[in-house]
Amino acid sequence: MTSTASLEVAGLAYAYPDGHQALFGVDLTVGQGERVALLGPNGAGKTTLVLHLNGILTGGVGTVAVAGLPVAKRNLAEIRRRVGIVFQDPDDQLFMPTVREDVAFGPAAAGMRGAELEERVRAALDQVGMADFADRPPHHLSFGQRRRVAVATVLAMRPEILVLDEPSSNLDPASRRELADILRSLDVTVLMVTHDLPYALELCPRSVILSEGVIAADGRTQELLCDDKLMRAHRLELPFGFDPRTPLLTRPSR
Repeated sequence: MTSTASLEVAGLAYAYPDGHQALFGVDLTVGQGERVALLGPNGAGKTTLVLHLNGILTGGVGTVAVAGLPVAKRNLAEIRRRVGIVFQDPDDQLFMPTVREDVAFGPAAAGMRGAELEERVRAALDQVGMADFADRPPHHLSFGQRRRVAVATVLAMRPEILVLDEPSSNLDPASRRELADILRSLDVTVLMVTHDLPYALELCPRSVILSEGVIAADGRTQELLCDDKLMRAHRLELPFGFDPRTPLLTRPSR
């Protein structure tokens, strides 16, 4: 972890209008360029935490800052440029007639035009290996290709932090590997919300376990996954036969 923090969450507590308390004072610091997995059972508060990072949810107790900039109403436009969220279903993000138009949407809405906009779109599609599909309708693409385009729509905004919600879900093995290669190549801070523990181990040196609205553990991913008692306590289960102690390079999937 570097000395520069991309994300600082301090004492974040949040209750929904119906009274359900989702977070109970979360403290989390993520360094610039880190890749961190956010793990935890359903209902742990992971989505609630993520939605605070770019101001989709507000009104909680505590503070959230991105590269030193507080997540507050006066800063929301800049915060939403700095924090890009890739949702689990790419169809929630792709709505334009062509891939190019989808990727251009964010920068164009921010006022970018002409050659600068075209270059921004091309660069984002190159990063995810989808430049040859710029003129295709998104709904003609495979699920894995649509997810890569969804990542490109966020990268086109040049974010400080890339937040991914279950990035490996519904991907075939080849698409899963391709996305992993893309994520490893990006020079951004990554926070990955996932139930796919092997994927977390492959991509994220550090993991945080959120359980019942609090941080239950924070450390090296391999060490956390090897702690059987910790895993059972927070309803986290590795796939049958998967040994987190095995070096990644010896696994058939890689």
